Amino acid sequence: MAAKHPNGPGSFGLLFDIDGVLVRGRTPIPGAKQCFRNLVDRKGRYKVPVVFVTNAGNCMRQTKAEQLSHLLEVEVSAEQVMLSHSPLRMFTQFHNMCVLVSGQGPIKEVAENLGFQNIITIDMLRDACPLLDVVDHNRRPKGYVPEDKSLPQIDAVILFGEPIRWETNIQLIIDVLLTNGKPGSALGPLQYPHIPVLACNMDLLWMAEAKNPRFGHGMFLVCLESAYKKITGYDLQYEALIGKPSVVTYNYAELLVRKQAESLGWTGPVETLYAIGDNPMADIYGANLYNRYLQACQRARTRLQAKGSGKEAATSEEPPAMTSKELGGVSGMYGIEERLPESCRSVLVCTGVYSRDQQELPPGPGLHGHGAARVPRPQGLPLGPQPHTAVFSGAGREGGGGAGVSAGGLPSRVISGRRISLCLGASQAGQPSLLLPT
Repeated sequence: MAAKHPNGPGSFGLLFDIDGVLVRGRTPIPGAKQCFRNLVDRKGRYKVPVVFVTNAGNCMRQTKAEQLSHLLEVEVSAEQVMLSHSPLRMFTQFHNMCVLVSGQGPIKEVAENLGFQNIITIDMLRDACPLLDVVDHNRRPKGYVPEDKSLPQIDAVILFGEPIRWETNIQLIIDVLLTNGKPGSALGPLQYPHIPVLACNMDLLWMAEAKNPRFGHGMFLVCLESAYKKITGYDLQYEALIGKPSVVTYNYAELLVRKQAESLGWTGPVETLYAIGDNPMADIYGANLYNRYLQACQRARTRLQAKGSGKEAATSEEPPAMTSKELGGVSGMYGIEERLPESCRSVLVCTGVYSRDQQELPPGPGLHGHGAARVPRPQGLPLGPQPHTAVFSGAGREGGGGAGVSAGGLPSRVISGRRISLCLGASQAGQPSLLLPT
């Protein structure tokens, strides 16, 4: 495959989900290695920008890059990996606050790497206030209990990913919210809105080695929200929801694609992003939401240019403005001065959460399939969990023009032009193969 000339209209970048698309647990999906052999030249250099966008977040980027390099047998750098918490680097207003962090793995190290300076983990809070965590009788203090250790007042809560002991985390997080950041103190009048809560990874389910999807961090968020609402009568509020399907995640991924394009010597913009995933409610909905965002940026840029030239910009069929929940932490419009891609195309594969035997997603007033992002389903826009392209085995055979057979009512579309087959298990029944322009 020869990449398009960087100034050509077909220049593109790839955003790959990982779990359920390239691997299941620690096992590569059949065809994934061949897919990446097609994406690198003989020297192992990528022909187009590739970014791995995952909602995983309980590790460092370098660790995930090393895992992918081993599993896919191509070189993957940390700069190509975007974890659910990666955009927190941009939330500098919280970096000097005292934050409580929840999750598993090296979360204190992760938080420090993202720029946070004053960190309290759930274990640190439990150690300082041993009487707060009493659900597990075996972990209750026995005998003499010393006074609570002094901790600074907590200013915000950062939820990195699913924790190990849900009951401990839910109890202590709600203690922090109910006491306005002073969990060892007695309850006073309820402070609402509560202190800021930032959540990474809204996946309700994800695909590992088991035959059926497993609970993700989104399920933990559902439990936390339910407990807070039951106790207070109020909805838990989020300062930001980070990770797919939030716009801020795709904004950050686009920045990584742009940097890669520059390192490849591209002088022109990346015109199109292809977001490849297995989860309609995270990967597909998120890519479609970002596509709408890109369109809004283009209209804003056109209006500014028209103002500068003294001409009115004619617009028609303009969709409604995006809500703050849809933007997921993005404030204002990006891309008016920066050159963003023209579109982000969603590509659904059936190797993970989505099954080709699954029926069409049920109708409903809102999307709550993944975590706490209760984003209204927009009317009159191709913005929900329906992909631009659904791809399954049999697509892209020599001489064939089809880009896959749709399942469960999900649309399938042929991507025209010269193509590269990414060969994601094309030879195996039920595994997708993917065609993209070159």
